[in-house]
Amino acid sequence: MLRWILFFAFYIFLDWYAFQAFKAITKQRFIYFVYWILSALVLGNFIYQMLLNPSHLKVLTHAKSYAFGFLLVVLAPKLILLIVLGFEDLARFPKGMSRYFKKEKQEFGYFPERRAFISKLAIGLAAIPFASLLYGMFKGKYDFRVLQYTLYFEDLPAAFDGYRITQISDIHSGSFDNREKIEYAVDLINEQQSDTILFTGDMVNNLASEMIPWKDTFSRLKAKDGIFSILGNHDYGDYVSWDSEADKAQNLEDLKGIQKEMGFDLILNDSRFLEKDGERIALIGVENWGRGHFKKAGDLKQAVSKIDANDFKILMSHDPSHWEDKVLDDAYHYHLTLSGHTHGMQFGIEIPGWVKWSPIKWRYKYWAGIYKVKGQFINVNRGFGFLGFPGRVGIWPEITVIELKKGPETA
Repeated sequence: MLRWILFFAFYIFLDWYAFQAFKAITKQRFIYFVYWILSALVLGNFIYQMLLNPSHLKVLTHAKSYAFGFLLVVLAPKLILLIVLGFEDLARFPKGMSRYFKKEKQEFGYFPERRAFISKLAIGLAAIPFASLLYGMFKGKYDFRVLQYTLYFEDLPAAFDGYRITQISDIHSGSFDNREKIEYAVDLINEQQSDTILFTGDMVNNLASEMIPWKDTFSRLKAKDGIFSILGNHDYGDYVSWDSEADKAQNLEDLKGIQKEMGFDLILNDSRFLEKDGERIALIGVENWGRGHFKKAGDLKQAVSKIDANDFKILMSHDPSHWEDKVLDDAYHYHLTLSGHTHGMQFGIEIPGWVKWSPIKWRYKYWAGIYKVKGQFINVNRGFGFLGFPGRVGIWPEITVIELKKGPETA
């Protein structure tokens, strides 16, 4: 409760301080009215959805997601105003104090013309995150991108030279609100005509029932060598209050059943072999293992109990921290690991060949795209869906296509 009180106090202070920018450039009371009504509606809806709505208090509903999203839409610009106006206030404070003690007429160095100019500049800058977040909520979250990589391995079985893998991750079906866009994305996956499709966890936000409306859509996914999947941290139902452990266990069994009905081969600390022209590669799937407080159900030793050390190995592991903490130094050599989980924080800046940045990099060293360490590759998929903030800004939903090639990396 103390945290909520502090948050509301900060929100009110931020509202008041940001309002000074509008006061400096206009005397239109209508603008003042719109500013305060919009702010009150956003905060009121957020309070209701997060604290007062009695239904499913710990289930992330669409209403809660949008309440959080709109809160970010109004908070981010006001933080920009706070920073710009704050620096201007700090810059004039010493001179203002000097004039005050000298009893000069212009107290605190306040010049209306300069304040108006700074306020216009601040509002212009604040419009950038405002527009970006709105775009992310209504367009960016369904702006699917197909990212293609070619990876070379000298010990790849010759029969798999040119083998194509499509990876999707973090569907989070409980967040979807546009069937047409999801059906388009499923068709886009099929258009890649990969040999196999691999799904690396987080099919739902919390409940198996979230996937039922989308079951027929994802059942349309097709790949010659099949569709394989693993579980992510959200699939276990750990973030919901259950009436009993039996209900929680049944929810997981229901999700497993849904995956089977859709044609997904769910791999739980186990392995499969993909075979072609008398040669094979090992496909390994571990349950979720995440650094910190995340579930650690993944058992790598059990998962590889049926394969040989010399097999070419593709590992599916939802959380990339597992690769960093456990896989890289394992006795077995894992040629390629496929992960997701980070979503690239659904916010960042990516310009190919120039910049790749997201705040998530402060938590995860390997957070998006292809990395190679100790001769082993990982691809961290940016995610198919979205969670929490109902949008994406700069980090778009991803469908990954990886082509395996035999030969040296310089080929």
